[in-house]
Amino acid sequence: MGEGGLRARKKARTREAILREAFRLFQERGYHATTVEQIAEAAEISPATFFRYFPTKEDLVTLDRFPPLVEALAVQPPGAPVTVLRGAFRTAFAALSEEEIMAGYAREAFAATVPELLAANLRKSPGLLREIVGALADRTGCDADDPGLRNAVGAALGVVAMVWFQCARDPAMDGPAEIDRALAHLEAGLPFPAP
Repeated sequence: MGEGGLRARKKARTREAILREAFRLFQERGYHATTVEQIAEAAEISPATFFRYFPTKEDLVTLDRFPPLVEALAVQPPGAPVTVLRGAFRTAFAALSEEEIMAGYAREAFAATVPELLAANLRKSPGLLREIVGALADRTGCDADDPGLRNAVGAALGVVAMVWFQCARDPAMDGPAEIDRALAHLEAGLPFPAP
């Protein structure tokens, strides 16, 4: 493996160490009582290194999960919006370890308990949604302003959010498999009862 691959793996390990230690400290001390300096010390990095990975403490627990999805969208074959999104979620989840998926559940559950983090996620949502719609428009041949594309993205992300929140409450659930089943149900036109 080349130097670029080693560097990428080291960066990923550092990022995960920061997240792991931050959440351990949040659980022990609370979000507001935990400082960036404490997180950096626990992760065995400098505060300056922390800020290279996360501009603020809030960024540890706000929406950052879409860049892998946008990257996965770019490699999907052209198709109907929900089909392309389903494939992108499969691709994005396949690139994550079980530990990363479980950490994602924990972040979701935690972020839902801190009002400032809920508000921050709401502030970030429009920009993230535009990014997804733009990437999906490229794969579907639709215009980014197409109401059908907007509706498909809204429906798919709504389904994913419902499953993700359920997974955050039930860590034994296989989130990626359940999300895939839910998107397959949406792709089939939401027949009722669900298969």
